Amino acid sequence: MSQFFTIYPTNINTRLIRQAVAILRDGGIVVYPTDSCYALGCHLGDKTAVSRIREIRKLDEQHQLTLMCRDLSEIAKFARVDNQIFRMLKNNTPGGYTFILDATKEVPKRVQHPKRSTVGIRVPDHPVALALLEELGEPMLSSTLILPDEEWPLNEAERIRELLETKVDAVIDGGTAGINFTTVIDLTGDTPVLIRQGVGDATPFGI
Repeated sequence: MSQFFTIYPTNINTRLIRQAVAILRDGGIVVYPTDSCYALGCHLGDKTAVSRIREIRKLDEQHQLTLMCRDLSEIAKFARVDNQIFRMLKNNTPGGYTFILDATKEVPKRVQHPKRSTVGIRVPDHPVALALLEELGEPMLSSTLILPDEEWPLNEAERIRELLETKVDAVIDGGTAGINFTTVIDLTGDTPVLIRQGVGDATPFGI
C-alpha cells in the first residue's frame, strides 16, 4: 500500500519532501503534482522503477519518458544546448513545456529515443515538484499520470490513491491539479518544431 503525503504548495513541508525523496532513492515510484497535471516519478538510474511506470501506463519502449530538471544547469548536463537554444530555454522555463533535445552521454540509453538519441526535458513551475527536485539533487524521470484508455490525466490525489495504491509507493496530495498536457517542442533541428500544443505558448519559438 502506498504512502500518502499532503504537501501544500503554499507551505512546503520539508520533512515530507525528504520522505518522498527517500522513497525515490530506494527505487520507489512517487505520484506528484506539476503545473500541468499529476505525474509519475522515479529515480533516473532505476531500471526496475522505469519498467513499473511503463507497465502502469502500458507504454512500450518507443515512448519517451521525460527528465524533470530543477534548472538550466541540469539541462546542460543531459542535453546538448547551444547559445540560441539556451536563450530560448532561459526565457521560457520554468513552465508548461517539454523540450526534445539531443541527449548527452549522461542520459541512459533506455531513456533516450531509440532511433534519434534525443531526450525530453522539462522544468516544472510548481513548488512541490521543484522542492522534490531540489532535495533529490538530480533530475527525476517522469511521465504524465494518464491511465490506459483514458483521454485525460488524473487530477485528484484521493482518486489516484484509490486506483494506484498497490502500484506506486507514494502519492503526494498537492491539491487538485490541472488536466493539461505540456506543449512539446523539438529543438534538435535548425528551427523549433511544434510536436504537441498544450498549456505552453508556442509563439516565443516562432511557431
